[in-house]
Amino acid sequence: VMFTRSPSDGSKGLFGELLFNAQGEDVVAGIRTPIKLEELKDQYPKLYAELEEIAHKVEEHYKDMQDMEFTIERGKLWILQTRTGKRTARASIKIAVDMVEEGLIDKETALLRIQPSHIDQILHPQFDPQAKKEAVLLAKGLNASPGAAVGMAIFDADKAEERGKAGDSVILVRPETTPEDVNGMVVSRGFLTQHGGGTSHAAVVARGWGKPCVAGCEDIKIDLARRLFTVGEYTVREGDWISIDGSTGEVFLGKIPLVEAVYEKETELIKALEWADEVRSLGVLANADNPEDASRARRFGAQGIGLCRTEHMFFDQEGEEVSRRANIVNMILRSEVAAPLLRQLEALEKALKANPDDEELKKEYEELKKEVDSNPDVKQYRESLENLLPLQRKDFLGIFKAMDGYPVIIRLIDPPMHEFLPPREELLVEVTELRAKGASGRELEEKEQLLRVVESLWETNPMLGLRGCRAGLMYPGLTEMQVQAIMEAAVEAWKQGVEVHPEIMIPLTSHINELEEEKRKLQQVAERVLEEKGAKDLKYKIGTMIEVPRAALTADEIARAAEFFSFGTNDLTQMTYGISRDDAEGKFLLNFVDRKLLPVNPFQVLDRDGVGKLMRMCVEAGRKTNPDLEIGICGEHG
Repeated sequence: VMFTRSPSDGSKGLFGELLFNAQGEDVVAGIRTPIKLEELKDQYPKLYAELEEIAHKVEEHYKDMQDMEFTIERGKLWILQTRTGKRTARASIKIAVDMVEEGLIDKETALLRIQPSHIDQILHPQFDPQAKKEAVLLAKGLNASPGAAVGMAIFDADKAEERGKAGDSVILVRPETTPEDVNGMVVSRGFLTQHGGGTSHAAVVARGWGKPCVAGCEDIKIDLARRLFTVGEYTVREGDWISIDGSTGEVFLGKIPLVEAVYEKETELIKALEWADEVRSLGVLANADNPEDASRARRFGAQGIGLCRTEHMFFDQEGEEVSRRANIVNMILRSEVAAPLLRQLEALEKALKANPDDEELKKEYEELKKEVDSNPDVKQYRESLENLLPLQRKDFLGIFKAMDGYPVIIRLIDPPMHEFLPPREELLVEVTELRAKGASGRELEEKEQLLRVVESLWETNPMLGLRGCRAGLMYPGLTEMQVQAIMEAAVEAWKQGVEVHPEIMIPLTSHINELEEEKRKLQQVAERVLEEKGAKDLKYKIGTMIEVPRAALTADEIARAAEFFSFGTNDLTQMTYGISRDDAEGKFLLNFVDRKLLPVNPFQVLDRDGVGKLMRMCVEAGRKTNPDLEIGICGEHG
């Protein structure tokens, strides 16, 4: 058996094995240990040269690397069969590029032979090849998310969170994951599940976060009660080290050294991506929520940031004296009293602008302003936002510098506020225990207030509740603080010679009135910053995400207040189908796909007939109102 090029790394030259005085089945079945093909060259150089010549001719004919079987009978070479050879991701890219340079295929053919998954694998950490060969293979599952990871096997999310925060490397091992496991998934290096497929919760989350995942590994038998899994003769207990390869689906015992991806050294990949740039019709931007990710994205060739999720900036970061989490929690707590007062003050300000000579309105405004300014909850609410301002500004400044010359699209805070607070059930237990102990004073009061706020924020379906642009409208000053941080960072970078293109994205718009009101407030902040900083020439854009079907259907109206649309295809799919991705995939969606009730999983492959039609209508209607409307996609399909 031989390959016309290495199936491992794609290097040109014969690669294979043979046995003397044997049949082909002996080689394939592993009954005897074969020798390397190079030994044929030493013993029978003429036959080897003939084999090279035939391999060259066959490759020229089929225009691809070949997997050939041959035999030698009484000194005569016979070719038994040939077929296109299987190869690794790295080999696929190198062979495609080399064949273009050799004149065998054109660039378009080469690009069609390189799958997106090949590039994904190349850009993730991999195991050291030699160490991997020597490692103990435990089992093989589905290669659900590429890359390699090494860590201690941990069997529940809370323990994973605890060990991960303590600095340990963790692999979360579960029968299957659910949204309740996210706290442990965040700190884990990778995931291993006994059940589930390519669209399971673990697989989707792993791909979204760029973490390795082996799913549907049915060979392992997990015992959660005893915190271990067995496979064959091996038992892996909690705390034992394992290594997983999400690119191949393999699970190994112990630690295997990792080799980090270095994009700059991937010469064939860089060349292939340059060819792709010559023929593509879509720009490619990256997701990045911090300066480090932005710098990495630029090295990988991204032409800007298409989605910067600002909610991630509200979680604590190492080395900072001010707690981000504590300030956002305090802001939410104080909002119970402060937010209604501030909204009332905003309404009076707006009315006074429309009726500047109304003396009664002036008096009412002054009295309320005095009350608001002296209110302790309002004071703490504002202080929390003031504390967060420099921290967010620092993050944005780093991102703008990393993306010098390219656009940075920043999504304002999107998730429901309760996600920043402790779980309701946990608080109920704590308050009940404190009351049972007869506790009183500040600790009990704080816990009771926190529980009261959490309960007031509780929603039957939070993903369709108080989030996105609605949060900006209900929590005065929150998104204004974010826009102030964005614009101050943009001005600072601009004055340092950085070419900045800030684009502010308002999420979850469903009605033109929401967008216009939010834009009005944010634009005032942006213009004030530019005027105060002497940077009126700095240009910025304000647009919105299209995630709600109504926004797509009324795009002609929405486009009046938006300079760009960006489709959030995962939420748009959820709302168009009327199903929750997190719930549906684990309960019925994959069953529907298996039974052909649905042609594909609509969260993996964009639904062109339904969601796609809605997107087309949206673009056409939006551009009728605003011909210069920019269009982007920032969903998490796949």
